[in-house]
Amino acid sequence: MRVLTLALLLVASSAAAQQPAAVIPESARADSVPAPPPPPSPEQLRYLDGLKTVGRGVAQLKDGVTRVANAGGDTTKLKLAGRRLGGLCGAARGFMTSGRTKMQPAAYADSTQVRARKLTVQIDTLVRGAGRCESSAPRETDSTAAGLLAQLRAYEAALRDFRAAIGLPNR
Repeated sequence: MRVLTLALLLVASSAAAQQPAAVIPESARADSVPAPPPPPSPEQLRYLDGLKTVGRGVAQLKDGVTRVANAGGDTTKLKLAGRRLGGLCGAARGFMTSGRTKMQPAAYADSTQVRARKLTVQIDTLVRGAGRCESSAPRETDSTAAGLLAQLRAYEAALRDFRAAIGLPNR
């Protein structure tokens, strides 16, 4: 059985090798391949580096909100999650503030600049929200987490639009 399968594969591959390849005109090949985007400028690289730092802070905020959601109805766990959320908000605010200072929307042009500006506005909103979260999360855990979650969703939408504008895949 194996010998028969091997023989059929050899016959099929030799028949395919004998057929002439399809000839594609040179002009058609050049038009079908899009030109690669130009390399990012130093200002754009600085913007993206700042965005990476902001992402670390956003990950901490998401972790804190997840801890509150996982606490459920247990008041002891909720109180502990509220304290942890407050601490994570403080750490996240530091990351987001240092990353935001590197992000200048003027590094981009046209519609990409508009999306970069919307993203920085959302980051500024998160920074302010993290400051409020740091002080109010231990007392008002549920409402603080809910408000922070709404801000995180708006940030994610702005990030998705920005990544699409610069040609990066959205995860």
